[in-house]
Amino acid sequence: MTFPLPYTSATAGSLNPAPSVLKSRIESIDVLRGLIMVIMALDHTRDFFHAQANIDDPLNLDTTTPVLYATRWITHFCAPTFALLSGTSIYLQGLRKSRSELSMFLLKRGLWLIVAEVLLIVPVDTFTLFNTITLVVFWSLGISMVFMAGLTWLPFRAILSIGLAIVLGHNLLDAVEQAPGFRSVFWWALFHGGGNRVFDYAPGRAIVVLYPFLPWLGLMILGYCLGRLFEPAVAATKRQQWLVYLGAGAIGLFVGLRLLNNYGDPFPWSVQKDGLTTLFSFLKVHKYPPSLLYMCITVGPGLLGLALLENVHNRVTGVLRTYGRTAFFYYTIHFFVLHTLRMIVFFAAGHSMTDADKALQTIPMRFVLPGDGVYNLGVVYLIWIAVVASLYPLCRWFDAYKTTHKAQWWLSYL
Repeated sequence: MTFPLPYTSATAGSLNPAPSVLKSRIESIDVLRGLIMVIMALDHTRDFFHAQANIDDPLNLDTTTPVLYATRWITHFCAPTFALLSGTSIYLQGLRKSRSELSMFLLKRGLWLIVAEVLLIVPVDTFTLFNTITLVVFWSLGISMVFMAGLTWLPFRAILSIGLAIVLGHNLLDAVEQAPGFRSVFWWALFHGGGNRVFDYAPGRAIVVLYPFLPWLGLMILGYCLGRLFEPAVAATKRQQWLVYLGAGAIGLFVGLRLLNNYGDPFPWSVQKDGLTTLFSFLKVHKYPPSLLYMCITVGPGLLGLALLENVHNRVTGVLRTYGRTAFFYYTIHFFVLHTLRMIVFFAAGHSMTDADKALQTIPMRFVLPGDGVYNLGVVYLIWIAVVASLYPLCRWFDAYKTTHKAQWWLSYL
């Protein structure tokens, strides 16, 4: 079986078939993106409200519980699958735009996402401006789009080769980072270091790099190449078959390399006190930056989900599609809602503005003091469900607004 190559000799040199060939959005992509948005909110709700959120790692094998571990681990699927789908959306945009139009759009949208991270997401997340600039999801997606603006001019096979080289090979840099005396300077942290590196840029002000761009760029490139499966000329059964093969292959690569325990993740697994904890060690893979094994075990099931969701159409997928079509809007609003709720809880517990100033010094203005959490996971889940449900009417309104105001150019950046 060969990878679908629907281009004819007449169109092989062009990124863009006739503009009318892609008549509508791919619903399964929006549904999966919406599911990611919902799961992602669980992790952020835990950050704000769980009793242990700011004093221990939920994946700490010595202190975690099965429910806490699963609550954190399941959210690992969100960022890599979203980056992959972003690349796929770029490819599908290319079916409607000329190459120069696509390149310019990616450049402008990428720069906008970087600006949005600093001027919109960080203030909503921390209720401060420029005190602590955290470079997370939008930064990594934005800078990756800036690179994609140039990469989309290359032949398809060259783009695929670059993406595979980054994803499969970037863990070779682990040896550099683990060498004695290695120190991650700012530019290296942006490139590959990540891992909550803090860099002071002025007295009392710092930049925190959580998401270095290289691995996320690799995922976006592979997502772009995955877009070929969603061309109108590819039969749905063929596409679903390939998605199953690719998803199962990614999971198989994870299992094989993880068993070898010498490449693909900077931290090897080990036998623990019991079978379940050993499984937790096996599945505990590195996110900052995302290792090859992290990407395999998260993107693999995501690809299987894409194959499954294409044939599922019901009320639940309709709700998820709405969240997926308004991802930027939803992401921004959900942080604001969670942080406002946390602020209310903070002051309702009897804390003062002096306590809030202390919180600013420890966990940037999240209205949380070390050990200050009072909620167990059950309450966290209830808050999560309530917040996600409360955002649905807003997302539905915004989705309808975008649909009926397509002529407004700025909506394509949200």
